[in-house]
Amino acid sequence: MNNNFKMVAKTLFGFEPLLAQELRKLGAGNVQEGTRSVSFEGDTGFMYKANLCLRTAIKIIKPIHSFPVCNENQLYREIYNMSWAEYLSLDTSFAIDATVNSDHFSHSLYVSQKVKDAIVDKFRKTDGARPDVDVKFPDLRINIHIYKEHCNVSLDSSGRSLHQRGYRTATNIAPINEVLAAGLLLLSGWDGQCDFLDPMCGSGTFLTEAAMIACNIPANINRKEFAFEKWEDFDQELFEKIIAVSLKKTREFSHTIIGYDKAPSAVRKAQDNIENANLTDYITVSRKNFFKTEKEVDGPLHMVFNPPYGERLNLDMEDFYASIGDTLKQAYPGTEAWFITSNLEALKYVGLRPSRKIKVFNSHLESRLVKYVMYEGSKKAKYQDQK
Repeated sequence: MNNNFKMVAKTLFGFEPLLAQELRKLGAGNVQEGTRSVSFEGDTGFMYKANLCLRTAIKIIKPIHSFPVCNENQLYREIYNMSWAEYLSLDTSFAIDATVNSDHFSHSLYVSQKVKDAIVDKFRKTDGARPDVDVKFPDLRINIHIYKEHCNVSLDSSGRSLHQRGYRTATNIAPINEVLAAGLLLLSGWDGQCDFLDPMCGSGTFLTEAAMIACNIPANINRKEFAFEKWEDFDQELFEKIIAVSLKKTREFSHTIIGYDKAPSAVRKAQDNIENANLTDYITVSRKNFFKTEKEVDGPLHMVFNPPYGERLNLDMEDFYASIGDTLKQAYPGTEAWFITSNLEALKYVGLRPSRKIKVFNSHLESRLVKYVMYEGSKKAKYQDQK
């Protein structure tokens, strides 16, 4: 018997193909890319697995009802007529998240209020009492999405955004989002097949995500809770089986993952977060100024980092980005270097031509993920050796 149902995974701009690929590898059916989202099909166990394992998903929602809607009375009536007893009981709490893009509705908070009224009125009619609303820690989070004249009602199976992995307790100024970090690593082609360096590691997010990719560790294994664990139909035994099977698919990593930062406080925070993620066997963090370092490993090196943008620190951007280019050219042969920046003007001062530029967003900032390939010796020498 096929118990599959439709789900939607939300993601960041530009990560839709990455997320679709992840879903297919996990075994999802009918995977279809949308805008900042990917829809797919699977059963309850797959919903648990998607929340546990996906690196580039922000939320996994489960659509339960959809209908055309043109006014608030129609919205109230459709919500009221749903079988809410399947999902809620009097001793469970709920919250409503609404997003609205419609000529008929202009305020998402008003839509949330109307949906809440319909649900509690239904319980008062059938049970003589109503469940409580808990905005911060609800047992059930309901997602309402109105686009033009169509409304989708979904259950949020994740709860807090899936970028909140659970390992990062210490952060620096403007730390990079964990989902963004994982996506950038995957865009860079990182697969754990060589040594890795983040020369400006901050609180260690790239390092931790790189190690989890290299070892195939489930992205959210350190999370304390998912929203589906509070659902009426939660299957604890099935979830524990999903965790056990996912952990059996981890693999050994035989290379090095190294982080540098010149701030002692950043080094301590990175080490704390790495310890929280149980990855100290794989990652080494040192207090070093990247501009005074040189490549320490033989063979290919994969480098990914997030330099200051000028918004976070008071720096001479021209000099800073020129130093990045000089250090890469002079001290890091055999390196594939990637970094993200929203300071597109500063890229001109690197003094190297990027072999790739990928448009991404870091929060609200339009940014570029750029790639520089540092050859062993010069390109000309390499060409002459081949003649």
